[in-house]
Parts: sequence; structure tokens; C-alpha cells
Amino acid sequence: MKPETLEIEIDDAHAGERLDKALCDLLCETSRNAIQRMIKDSLVTVNKTARKANFRLCEGDLVEIVFPPAQEVEILPENIPLDILYEDSDLLVVNKPKGMVVHPAPGHTNGTLVNAVMYHCRDSLSGINGELRPGIVHRIDMNTTGSLIVCKNDRAHTDIARQIKDHSIRRIYEGIVIGNVKEDEGTVAGAIGRNPKDRKKMAMHVPGGKEAITHYRVLERFPDYAYMEFRLETGRTHQIRVHMAGIGHPLLGDDVYGPARCKFHLQGQTLHAKTIGFIHPTTGKYMEIDAPLPEYFEELLNTLRHLSGRL
Repeated sequence: MKPETLEIEIDDAHAGERLDKALCDLLCETSRNAIQRMIKDSLVTVNKTARKANFRLCEGDLVEIVFPPAQEVEILPENIPLDILYEDSDLLVVNKPKGMVVHPAPGHTNGTLVNAVMYHCRDSLSGINGELRPGIVHRIDMNTTGSLIVCKNDRAHTDIARQIKDHSIRRIYEGIVIGNVKEDEGTVAGAIGRNPKDRKKMAMHVPGGKEAITHYRVLERFPDYAYMEFRLETGRTHQIRVHMAGIGHPLLGDDVYGPARCKFHLQGQTLHAKTIGFIHPTTGKYMEIDAPLPEYFEELLNTLRHLSGRL
């Protein structure tokens, strides 16, 4: 696999910044350690000259980054069926099922979306996110279902990552929350960061938290629940789950941010990534992909309608 090369012209917003800091902002899906390693290995040049991490950039500087090929590791392709909503030579959009982890991690070394797409795409996956997450430009929680973009090359990956960074990707989720939400529409704005008392959880209004904004709309009301639509303006870890729990309406089935027990015996939160819209990295045209609600979600809605006397 040949290394991918990316050229970036520095604008006034990043003029005066350190090289490593500017690239961390511009290459939002590449870790700071990876960027500093590439700079150290002279894979990053400014106006054709290798520079150190603390080099101060000027407006108009041309930065060239050579991404090393992803290292081979023992992540085995697995013939796991994929629900593919869209595919071309640059990317595919899959409808991730409940219970599937996106990429390998301790305790989940196989059966992941990465294992499945490696089998499906063979050698055509971006390597920017490293050998453990080929093709992965963003992710959704294990028990959240719905649309997820997978990139087949580094150019597409960089472009989609930049759209995510700019908050220009349209992401619409649907979920069921506990309780009677007072307003039909509203916005939750609260920075999200690691919970200092439990590092496995996220929390609102913590020191060093990142800005997070969720817009919501009630689609259907039940006596004790609400079927809702969520539009993400930002994309923080567990954002919808944390925000809705923060206003007293945790997602039904969420045993991390809501009640430990659920009378419907669900497998995690009722949350579905319904719609994703983005500018195609090659054609430049806006496209929008819609993932149908999973069967369990439809059945649960019908159960709630029946219990409320609507069916």
C-alpha cells in the first residue's frame, strides 16, 4: 500500500501556531502522538523543508504530510454480514446493528465492524486512524444502531474528518426517553468530559470538557416515555445519552446513565443513528443516507402505543 500525501495551505486562523498544534486541529482524527511522530520522522514538511514540532507557522505556508502505510496487525477479516446502505470507491455507509463494537478493543478483539469491513473491502480501507481502526472516521456506541461512514482511502478519510470537525455533517438520531419531556422542541448545551468520579462515564460541566450541543424534538408522546429526534451540532462521546440524562430524561434501556433496571428487557439504550448527510469527498455533492429503524425499536414503539391505547 502506497503512503497517502496531503497538502494543507495555512490560513490566518492557524498563523502563528506551533506546527504540531495546528495539525492536531486540522487533522482531527489523527492523534497528537501520531502527528508528533510523523514530524520527528520528517514525514511533515513546511514549504518543502522538514521542521520541528514547535515551528511557528505563517499564513500561506504549504504543509505536506506523508501518512505512513498502516502497519499489519493480527486483526482478521471476518465474514460478518453487513447492512450496506451506500457504497462507492471512496466510502461506504453501513447500518450498524445493536451489540456490535465498531473497532477492536480489550475484551472485543473479534466480531467488530472493523473485522467485517476488512473482509468486505479487502485492502481498500484508509489507514489514518491506525492499524486497529482501518477505515473508521467516527463511531457510535456498541448498543446504538444506525448509519456509520467507513472510508476506503486516506483522502476520503481526511475530507470526512474535516467535515466532522467543522460540524457540517448532518446527523439525526432517534430515541426513546423516560418521562414526560416538557417542551416539544429544545436544545441542550453543556460541555462534556470524563466523569472525574468514574472514568468510564462522561459527564456535563466538568473541568476541561468540550462544547456539546444537542437539538431535540418530540415525535410522539406516551404516558411515561417520549419518542424523540435528536440533531447533533457537535459529536462528543455519549453526547445524547449524557445530555438527556442531564435534563432528567435518560434514554430508555440506558443502564449507564439511567435506571439499572428496565421492564422491557432491552439490550442497552434505545438510540438509532437515523440519518447522516455529508459532502461527497470526490463529487462535491451533498448526499444524505437514511437507516431504517431496527426491528426491536419498531416493536417497542408498537408496544408503547398498545399500552397507551392507540393500537
